[in-house]
Amino acid sequence: MKKYLNTAFIYAIAALAGGVFYREFTKWNGFSGTTALGKVHPHLFLLGTVIFLFAALFSAHKDLSGFKSFRVFLKIYNIGVPLTAIMMIVRGIPQVLDITLSKALDASVSGIAGIGHILTGTGLILFLLSLKKAYSEK
Repeated sequence: MKKYLNTAFIYAIAALAGGVFYREFTKWNGFSGTTALGKVHPHLFLLGTVIFLFAALFSAHKDLSGFKSFRVFLKIYNIGVPLTAIMMIVRGIPQVLDITLSKALDASVSGIAGIGHILTGTGLILFLLSLKKAYSEK
């Protein structure tokens, strides 16, 4: 349980840092539009902090680490969520600075962000399957 609480704490710190970066970077550059940077903070809080708080709560009652699907979830999810957040930052900085990306670079950023989303979604499914297994056993 402590491991999941520590992971939630790390995601909370990253979410706060993402929020501060968004606010200060856009203010410093006089940007008032919409940008992908604004989504980093809520993504990290919800997908990082909240999910791992749930994992900690559920692991207090059942040994989730005994399920292979949960162990795979931990690996895949902790790659997918940070990758998604990093690509939001990579997308958001040029938006704020009004830098036009080449078609190839734009497609690369979108593709890598897509991979992050796929890993995150797969991880969520594995997490839910782990919970289902844990609470269907007698």
